[in-house]
Amino acid sequence: MQGDAESMTAVLNRLKRAQGQLGGVISMIEEGRECKDVVTQLAAVSRALDRAGFKIIATNLRDCVSDTSGDGPDIETLEKLFLTLA
Repeated sequence: MQGDAESMTAVLNRLKRAQGQLGGVISMIEEGRECKDVVTQLAAVSRALDRAGFKIIATNLRDCVSDTSGDGPDIETLEKLFLTLA
């Protein structure tokens, strides 16, 4: 995957945070916690994953625009990727 080190570090941090939150959701369900608490945490996991996806797309879009060799992803592909997260 392409992208500058700083952006990829941010993506990995978001994904690791989401991984921890998902583990927490699983534990909450196993413990029989309140529905609203479980859903609230699940929404936080979803937002973290969405933000990681948007960051990946934004980074690749920047690379694509600056790539003059034509080897980068095309705009149509990036738009489709973006819409899969919407």
